[in-house]
Amino acid sequence: MNVLATHLDLRFTRQAFGFGAGRMSKANDPLAAEFDRCVLAVAASSDREAFAELYGHFAPRVKGYLARLGAPLNLAEDLAQETMITVWRKAAMFDPSRASASTWIFTIARNLRIDRFRREKAADTFELDPSEAQDHPPGADITMIADERDERIHSALGSLSAEQLTIVQLAFFEDRPHSEISRTLGLPLGTVKSRVRLALGHLRTLLADLQ
Repeated sequence: MNVLATHLDLRFTRQAFGFGAGRMSKANDPLAAEFDRCVLAVAASSDREAFAELYGHFAPRVKGYLARLGAPLNLAEDLAQETMITVWRKAAMFDPSRASASTWIFTIARNLRIDRFRREKAADTFELDPSEAQDHPPGADITMIADERDERIHSALGSLSAEQLTIVQLAFFEDRPHSEISRTLGLPLGTVKSRVRLALGHLRTLLADLQ
């Protein structure tokens, strides 16, 4: 599942969660509405109780998300802490009409991961002996391949049914256990597990050749 999670990454936040058919109504997910309320409370009055609720739920999930994407546990821990500090400082930037609190928070985490990678990459490049540097930097063909890969992922997610996409969102982006998804959606646990299995099987088939 690590390879598939890496390929999907922010496609969940920037594309999959934007599909009108696949996006779950907050009216059907009281927990999502509660997290929105908490971020707004932090923005409005630096509400510490609201922030504690956000921290308790999201800090371990963000850490797990980053670890699944390949970050060492100590780095995942650091970035999770940095994510929640950013949530506290920038809560006023949250717009519930554009994204859920969950999507917003995981997007912050993902961006911090990219920024850290770029800084480390830049430091490595700066310290590298010129004789060890690559003779030819990546060209336009590499960019084209990446764009084609992103389009494949977008298309694969778009081919999921609304029900499957919702469950993939909850299970793998929000890291909710199957039992919690069952309660949230009012579905039998067996139905939830079946939809997860079918959705992942479909995505693996479509994305099997991606590296």
